[in-house]
Amino acid sequence: MRPDPDTVRGWLGKVPDPEIPAISVVDLGIVRGVGWEDETLVVDVTPTYAGCPATLVIALDIETALRDRGIDKVEVRRRMSPPWSTDWISPEGRRKLLDYGIAPPQLNAANCVGMLSAQSAACPLCGSKNTEAIAARGSTPCKAQFRCRDCREPFGYFKAI
Repeated sequence: MRPDPDTVRGWLGKVPDPEIPAISVVDLGIVRGVGWEDETLVVDVTPTYAGCPATLVIALDIETALRDRGIDKVEVRRRMSPPWSTDWISPEGRRKLLDYGIAPPQLNAANCVGMLSAQSAACPLCGSKNTEAIAARGSTPCKAQFRCRDCREPFGYFKAI
């Protein structure tokens, strides 16, 4: 069996990110390439940052998902260049983050100054933009902790990088 890359991407769209399971590795934008090299299916993955602790788990989850579909020879390659950007998160992924209670990152991350440049981070609970950063690190290194001044609830903000 030799499915086309779009079919494989569809399968991988069901593999959740281990740190934020509401979003798939495809919607997160870390699956950068899918293709065949001889009899081996090769999946190129760019981690969200060089020291991402979930990299090995992601590779194993991808391999497992593909082997469960009957693909015997799978190679997951780490591709560090170009570096991952939050701009690679799909529109569907941004919606899923919001539905999960995480404010999605600003678009055009290259224009952001600093990791916490979220002047317009809208509260995922009430939609208010009257928010403030309260901690540079959240439940994962990719997130910061914010608080809404209107509904007074804390929420995670996915840092723009």
